[in-house]
This record gives sequence, structure tokens and C-alpha cells, in this order.
Amino acid sequence: MVGPAPDVAATRVAVRRAMASRGLTGQRVVIACSGGADSLALAAAAGFEVPRAGGSVAGVIVDHGLQPGSEQVAATAADQCRSLGLDPVEVVRVSVSGAGEGPESAARDARYAALTAAAERLGAAAILLGHTRDDQAEQVLLGLARGSGTRSLAGMPPARPAQTCSAVLVVRPFLTVPRTATEGTCHALGLTPWSDPHNTDETFTRVRARRVLPVLERELGPGVSAALARTADLLRDDAEALDAAAHTAYEGLGEPPWPVSGLTALPAAIRRRVWRELALRSGSPSGALTGEHLRAADALLTDWHGQGPIDLPGGLRVHRRGDLVALLPSR
Repeated sequence: MVGPAPDVAATRVAVRRAMASRGLTGQRVVIACSGGADSLALAAAAGFEVPRAGGSVAGVIVDHGLQPGSEQVAATAADQCRSLGLDPVEVVRVSVSGAGEGPESAARDARYAALTAAAERLGAAAILLGHTRDDQAEQVLLGLARGSGTRSLAGMPPARPAQTCSAVLVVRPFLTVPRTATEGTCHALGLTPWSDPHNTDETFTRVRARRVLPVLERELGPGVSAALARTADLLRDDAEALDAAAHTAYEGLGEPPWPVSGLTALPAAIRRRVWRELALRSGSPSGALTGEHLRAADALLTDWHGQGPIDLPGGLRVHRRGDLVALLPSR
């Protein structure tokens, strides 16, 4: 008996392993499908694997309404999801605000909010996303280009809570699967993926990173994308250990002001994470809070010679007076 094409088999195995490793076997999951090759291949793999293990698969297509013809793209994606056995399949229209950290960030926030709400309404335990190994490599490459820290270089996590107060998980089964496998799966199964014009628009930094990766593969040899993805896995373990240590230190701080000696006793990598947690919990937007902000705040501990307060995004200010330091609203 002839088995499935190799690419189809690879995507199915990835879904099967992700479901088992996250304790999702036998439960309902939602596929976030844009109609592109990655999410269509994910819908196909999940539509095959999940019911065989006693679970069920729903599909949610988020229409951001940002491109002409987006309604038809969403309807076509929904039809293909239904043909793959997903039930129910919903198209959710969202409104994307231009405010905040930019249109990509606003669209992402709206998409995740809609997916989480749909998953909770449908009684799903998880939302499956189609990010591939190539997407992970691009994420790490962007982090390197920006001079980001360990958390950014750790890339996208294989699983995380969908939102802070939600029991729904976001799971990425394809982070070990190359993009060629999702494209090959669509070809083998006769699926017609949508090609997002934004994926060729070089005004987006991620598109330029996607263009650079093949050059690195050609100049440095094959395997660069896989190596970058492995780097993310290794750094994620480090980042999680440091984050846990920083959270423990944060919990022990108490109310401000804090003794400088207590903070300077912490290793620098943990101390900067404490600053980050303090800022985020005080209302600083994560996308606006940079490493430079954290280094400037830290200099009030390690290189203080009477300089004034440091302003942080979100209307916050770090003050030092003598041997005490505090993070407070600036007004």
C-alpha cells in the first residue's frame, strides 16, 4: 500500500507530535487559516490526524479587511478548510486600528484576540498556527539585525497561552518543518494556496529578511535556516531559566523605593529582566520598551554619579535618591 507523499507525511507527523506533547490528544483545536500554503497544509494535516485520535478540528479565518478582495480570499480559504473536514469553519471580520506600534502589530493583536474569542466560544483547547522553520529562522535573523537580547533571539515558542487570562494554548506544530514541505503538501493534495502580496512587499522588514536567507544558504552552505531555528531552541531554554530567576527576584522586591544594594547584588542579566518586568507591570508597552531603556535604568544602579531620572515608555520614570531607587508614574 502506497503511503502519503513525503511532505504530506512530514506535516502529519508534526501535528501528531505537537498534539501529544501538549496533552491535546482527543480534544478540539482551532486552525487559524489565512489561505496561504502553511496554514492550508496545517488544516490538511490536522484534519487528517486529529479526528483519528478522537479529537475534532474547527477552522477560523480572520479577515482583516486591509486588502482589496479580502472577503473572497477568506471565503475561498473557508471552502478549502471545509473540504478538508474541518467543522465548523468560521470567517471572522476584524477592525484594525492604525494606532500603537504600527499596522502589522495592530493586525496581529486583532487577529489573536479574534482567534482566542473563537476558540473559547467553540470549546477548543488550542489554536494551531502554521509558522514554519523558515519563519523561525527569519525571526532569529531579525533579532540579530536589531541587536536584540536572548528573549528575542529565542524566536517564537512552540506553545504559549493565547492570552493572559485564557486557558487556550497557541501551538505551532510546524516550527521544525521547512516551508518547502507545506508548499509540497498543498501541491500533493491539490490545494490552491493564496499568495499574500505583503509577502513580497519589501517595505516590511520580515520580507527583506526572507530574501536574505537564500543568499546566506548559498554563500555559507545549506542548513543556515535549520541552524538559526536550532539556535532559537537553545536560547529559549536559557531565556526561560533567566526569566524565572528574574520573576523570583521581582516577587521579593516589595513596594518602592528599593535599596540599590539589593538590586546590584543580582547578576546583570537577571537585573535587566527585573527592570523589564517592573516596567511592563507598571504599564510600559512591550513593543516600545527597548534594551537601551533598560540599560539606562540600570545605569542608575551601577554608574550613578548624581544624574537625574530616566523616562520609560508609558509615562514612567526611574528615580534614584541616595541608596534608594523607584519606578513611578512621571506625572
